[in-house]
Amino acid sequence: MAQAAVTYESVMQALEERQFQPVYYLMGDEPYYIDKIADWIAENVLQPEEKDFNQTILFGSDVNASQIADAAKRYPMMAERQVLIVKEAQNIKNTEPLEKYFQHPMPSTILVMCHKNGKIDGRKTGYVKAIREHGVLFESKKLSERELPAFIERYLKAHEASIDPKSTQIIADSIGADLNRLTGELDKVLLSLPAENRRVTPQIVQDQIGVSKDFNSYELRDAIVNRNIFKANQIIKYFDDNPKAGSIYSFLPMLFNYFQNLMLAYYCPQKGSQEALAQWLDMKSPWAARDYMTGMRNYSAMKVLQIISKIREIDAKSKGLDNPNTPAEELVKELIFFTFH
Repeated sequence: MAQAAVTYESVMQALEERQFQPVYYLMGDEPYYIDKIADWIAENVLQPEEKDFNQTILFGSDVNASQIADAAKRYPMMAERQVLIVKEAQNIKNTEPLEKYFQHPMPSTILVMCHKNGKIDGRKTGYVKAIREHGVLFESKKLSERELPAFIERYLKAHEASIDPKSTQIIADSIGADLNRLTGELDKVLLSLPAENRRVTPQIVQDQIGVSKDFNSYELRDAIVNRNIFKANQIIKYFDDNPKAGSIYSFLPMLFNYFQNLMLAYYCPQKGSQEALAQWLDMKSPWAARDYMTGMRNYSAMKVLQIISKIREIDAKSKGLDNPNTPAEELVKELIFFTFH
């Protein structure tokens, strides 16, 4: 497998085609993909009757590198291969015996190392090189806030369901980038969908996840785009009364992305054309450009620059920089007031 393009999709495609490698080193800050790959291997490589003698799960806090290497060198019993899964691999101290094993792995063993919340020490170049030469080195990275809507759409599509953009953004804002929690909530939504209508709407999101379809970060952004001061203040008050409904930490990136794109929109040669603007901003459909055409009517380019600067200031204050005691809810009010005035 070409290591230059090791992605979750490429790893899973090879596994499903039963193109197995002797070593899988799965590392990174996002446990979701690590668990998905390791679970697939545990469930699908061996036949049920082969697992008793040929599938072993170890924990890095309970064994050392020598014990793992010795277990990996065993021959399978009445099977073509054995599977050895090491969880909490980040707790293994002296990895030299494993490096030697990685240089000459057993072709009849599939060794899966699950290294969560971090990655291999960059100084262990020989260790990394051996894994890449004889197996798969996969880094599971956290998704950014900007990547969450696409992930939600792909996940639902894979389960034969669709979703409208508003519902997508509401879920992304309210759940965040914890993919295990996010997919758990999406599974709850999927179970609620009738067979004859597999489309997720804001009302379904409210019923199943508990996020108001009228008072959420998406609606606050919409109120700002349309300069609806009354609605924006309504939502801010709702957030004050229901702290779990909206967070400055989810709202600021979304608002920053909007005004950053709005600034770019002013440079579009044909900014009066919805289709041209969508292409200029690299959007999937002309429909997505409507908010930016509205924004250019409601905010001057100079005001947009000032708002972007203010968002940066509020973001720094929300993280404690030059802000000894102003709470998050007051920072949001300060930003909203500045945006409208």
